[in-house]
Amino acid sequence: MEINRYIDHTALKSFCTDSDIEKLCYEAVKYNFKSVCVNPADVELCSKLLSGTGVKVCTVIGFPLGKNTTAVKIYEAINAINNGAAELDMVINVGKLKEGSVDYVKSEIEKVISISKGNVVKVIIESGLLTDEEIALATKIVCDAGADFVKTCTGFTGGVATENAVKIMKENLSGKTQIKASGGIKTFDDAVKFINLGASRIGTSSGVEIMKK
Repeated sequence: MEINRYIDHTALKSFCTDSDIEKLCYEAVKYNFKSVCVNPADVELCSKLLSGTGVKVCTVIGFPLGKNTTAVKIYEAINAINNGAAELDMVINVGKLKEGSVDYVKSEIEKVISISKGNVVKVIIESGLLTDEEIALATKIVCDAGADFVKTCTGFTGGVATENAVKIMKENLSGKTQIKASGGIKTFDDAVKFINLGASRIGTSSGVEIMKK
């Protein structure tokens, strides 16, 4: 298992400096991670640093609360792609999901996908805030909307990836959608566990530690 190729090497803290981002990119190239996942303001720098390396630039949309308007999420996505992002991790409006506004949640995802120019779209459902039934529903919505991945958590609301959540997500997958496990994954054993449960991507700020086992 080439575990490095599952990892989105992540730095999303508000206080990340350019030096922190440069270090992140250096590590991503050294270990040949799948991508770096950074805030939108850091996309352009990452794009320059990673040009020609094979490591993708991933960024977050509507992060971390998902409570931006759809128009703002669309603009964020367009801006990120124009700055060099190849992958977008967007946060759903969790409140809309919880109140049963399925059409709203699905439409928002579809609209971001429609302007993504074929770039990968991952949808964060914040599984730590959801019941089992809501995790199943959210997964089905993400799949029906045609996203590339359904993702567990932002890591910013206290929720972490759990075996139970990933199992429910896998049971409700359809179409091309895959699973990204993210939130609290800090060790090699954690990463292997979630990959064996069905995750095709791992989001973590502990990529280097994972590779060192």
